Amino acid sequence: MSARVSIIDYDTGNIFSMASAVRRLGHEAELVNTPEQIANSDYLVLPGVGAFGAAMRKLGDRGLIEPIRQFQAQGRPMLGVCLGLQLFFDSSEENGGVAGLGLMQGNVRRFPDTPGFKIPQIQWNQVSATPGVRLFAGIEDKAFFYFVHSYYVTARDPANVAGITEYCETSYCSAVEAGNLWGVQFHPEKSGNTGLRLLSNWLRR
Repeated sequence: MSARVSIIDYDTGNIFSMASAVRRLGHEAELVNTPEQIANSDYLVLPGVGAFGAAMRKLGDRGLIEPIRQFQAQGRPMLGVCLGLQLFFDSSEENGGVAGLGLMQGNVRRFPDTPGFKIPQIQWNQVSATPGVRLFAGIEDKAFFYFVHSYYVTARDPANVAGITEYCETSYCSAVEAGNLWGVQFHPEKSGNTGLRLLSNWLRR
């Protein structure tokens, strides 16, 4: 059965590629930017490419922070992608320290300067999936996904970590799965058939 997927449009990147990926899977995709639209959504995607502080400011200016929190509290399926995943957490080091949505406990840190590594990470990289998580069902372990980011999340509860990736000699959380709240640091909409399979797993919930 076709799902109706709402993608939050708050002047950030990757919304159109995400909508295209959802439609390729046979589902409806619409861009939303009002509290009423979020409240009426079935599936909700918080995408994002850009700075943490600017993103939180735009969500606040449009009155979207509380509707997003309410959507999550009601147990409805929500997916965060790249910056969208980072916004789930309590705070970020970016922009001198900024509060996030507080949907998950933990914070966001910048990759350490490490010889031989470029920041941001812009490349295909592997994800080691936590055994048994639904997010990676039918996807081989250590599959490659496409990443573009300078910051990464640290989840306080290890039970919420669905995938681990290594970069800058750092093993970091690249995917989370906690009840109705799922998120990935990489871009499934730009990760070929493997990324489409992951999106399909989310939409089958």
